[in-house]
Amino acid sequence: MKTHSQYIGASNAAQSLRSMLATIANSNATVMITGESGTGKELLARALHEQSLRAGSNFVPINCAAIPKDLLESELFGHRKGAFTGAVNDRVGRFELAHGGTLFLDEIGDMSLDMQVKLLRVLQERVIDPVGSTRQVPIDVRVIAATHRDLEAEIQAGRFREDLYYRLNVLPVVTPPLRERPQDIPELLNFYAAHYKAPHSHAIRFNPAFLDALTNYAWPGNVRELTNLMDRFSTCLL
Repeated sequence: MKTHSQYIGASNAAQSLRSMLATIANSNATVMITGESGTGKELLARALHEQSLRAGSNFVPINCAAIPKDLLESELFGHRKGAFTGAVNDRVGRFELAHGGTLFLDEIGDMSLDMQVKLLRVLQERVIDPVGSTRQVPIDVRVIAATHRDLEAEIQAGRFREDLYYRLNVLPVVTPPLRERPQDIPELLNFYAAHYKAPHSHAIRFNPAFLDALTNYAWPGNVRELTNLMDRFSTCLL
């Protein structure tokens, strides 16, 4: 199913975020998106890219927590054939794939300290060193990072570099939890009910009592929990 990048809602929080995106979209400065899991950080990153002058180039996401530490360098910077066991061909990394566009580093708070040093160097010098290569590759990439972690607390604990934090946190954006914008819940429910409906069928509808219960629910999993519920309900109608 096609990914959308529409930040939905008429609440003050939603309107403020959309206004902020329009203001900072065409900047090349790095962006740090923070907020609880499931609040739409990747959606905001995509929206930023699509509103920017880089929209004609690639938006390349990577989840730093989902890739083993010993493979992340190759994923980000690429490698050359024979650089390590199993490197049977050259591989283009995510930075090169995003050249001219936007690289989204999700869960940046889970990146190891040694990789943080390498990332900081790339952000400062705008060149990458593919693993096993003797030549640097210049890159033109806007970096958007995101995390659900409290990075200032991670810095105090020695798990995140302060210099990298300030390099990434040039334009800070905070995604509010869904419980702080309950007036947006009915619109979100209807949007995702239509989004997940089966072909040639109607979107699910909510009776007033059930809609009221969903609006007053705390949604600990935020919008991700809501979208999963709409997907489940829609599947049950098949």
